Amino acid sequence: MQLSQIPTPVYVIDEDKLIKNLEILAGVQERTGCKILLAQKAFSCYHFYPLIAKFLAGATASGLYEAKLAHDEMGGENHVFCPAYLESEFGEITEICDHIVFNSVAQVKKFALLAKGRSLGLRINPEHSTQSSAIYDPCAKGSRLGVTKAAFSEDVLSFLDGFHIHTLCEQGAEDMISTVRAFEKNFGQYFKKLKWLNLGGGHHITKEGYNIPLLESEIKRLSDKYSVQIYLEPGEAIALNAGYLYTKVLEIVHNDIDIAILDTSAECHMPDVLEMPYRPPLKDSGEAGEKKYTYRLSSRTCLAGDVIGDYSFDKPLKCGDTLRFDDMAIYSMVKNNTFNGMPLPAIAKVKNGEYSIIKTFGYADFKGRLS
Repeated sequence: MQLSQIPTPVYVIDEDKLIKNLEILAGVQERTGCKILLAQKAFSCYHFYPLIAKFLAGATASGLYEAKLAHDEMGGENHVFCPAYLESEFGEITEICDHIVFNSVAQVKKFALLAKGRSLGLRINPEHSTQSSAIYDPCAKGSRLGVTKAAFSEDVLSFLDGFHIHTLCEQGAEDMISTVRAFEKNFGQYFKKLKWLNLGGGHHITKEGYNIPLLESEIKRLSDKYSVQIYLEPGEAIALNAGYLYTKVLEIVHNDIDIAILDTSAECHMPDVLEMPYRPPLKDSGEAGEKKYTYRLSSRTCLAGDVIGDYSFDKPLKCGDTLRFDDMAIYSMVKNNTFNGMPLPAIAKVKNGEYSIIKTFGYADFKGRLS
């Protein structure tokens, strides 16, 4: 198929770029002996799980359903972390997960004996913030994620094989190292009693300019010094810049500024635009006023604030034009919704310039979420 034959809105996964990212991550594994897991919270397009399994050690989940998806579609190691497990789900989790990470001393004591034969871990809060946005900072004051030094109790060590930290978000190796130093300062005395350390996600390993040698030297230092297996679980790095969201211009109105109404939605199809917020990259566009023609890009939902952002173009937009938002493989698909009855975008892939549809959605998908 050609791109023009695929109805919009549509997420398109670029398989060639996905493979390039996976090759970079596989190289880190090979050179350091670490194991890298797919964090499904960022990318859960399971059509590609068999491909990802050829490069990575497995996947990590945030609860039962993600764990089941990895178990059913990917294979390899299956890790799970949840701030609080449900008793009704824990039995099934122990059946399908190799590694189970707890968020508190109390959760370890409650569930550890029910998870015999599984490798158990505890999430640690190293109390070292490296980012400015509190919503994405697990080390922010009052955070519920991870055990602080003051809340730790040595009597759970007998149940544990590993410690887990996750504090980064789209960050480089330098922030990882400063976090590990704080981790070691507060908990390093216990590392030699463990089998593994999981350094979590947020590592932008496949981003241009990321200091991979620095990352690798730190992984080797930790594994050599403490004789532990090192895990990383990036999500964004696996599908970074490997997906697009194509959308069409449906209408253009004017109210102080020209406003293009699209067949996609920030609220429904890229909710991080409103939650973070951030301005998604748009191919062949500029900042407002940078190019000759500026438009506010918005949606056909009834939410007044459903605005993607202001962009400028070399030529005026017209109804029927197709626009391409970049870096849309990560988070967009796993967080999208059908608010206002908006249809979910189709999912497609491109490989060697050829397009094919993986899945489409319709009214049944909207209705099935309701009752």
